[in-house]
Amino acid sequence: MSQTIVIAGSASLEKENQHWKSYWEKEGCEILAWPHPIAPEKFAEQYPDVHRHFFRSIETADLFFLMNADKKGINGYIGAESFAELAYAVTRRLLHGQKIEILLLQIPSPQVQCYDEISLWLKLGWIKVYQPQKTTTP
Repeated sequence: MSQTIVIAGSASLEKENQHWKSYWEKEGCEILAWPHPIAPEKFAEQYPDVHRHFFRSIETADLFFLMNADKKGINGYIGAESFAELAYAVTRRLLHGQKIEILLLQIPSPQVQCYDEISLWLKLGWIKVYQPQKTTTP
């Protein structure tokens, strides 16, 4: 059985999101949810269902990957919605015993509003920074 994953991050970073979606699929993961834009003319109509689906996917995922790429001139940018999704994954793990691995793409800049919480959660071992598996070639 393949590992299930939710990829979180800014929907406006389409190139980066597609890269990581393809990356995790090549790793054999089943993508349950990932950020992608909603057409502006359908946003109000579709957003509640998209949001609900995203949080329900976190409830069943084996892995939560926060693709916190650089954005707005800030390294490791994490917006309010991505932080809410991350906090939900942490809450699922702490309160409900969900066996979910929680990974960040990179440590955020101190400019990121939730930097202090991220630093604490890293220190406590609740989340980790992604370390790709290095393969050696002969």
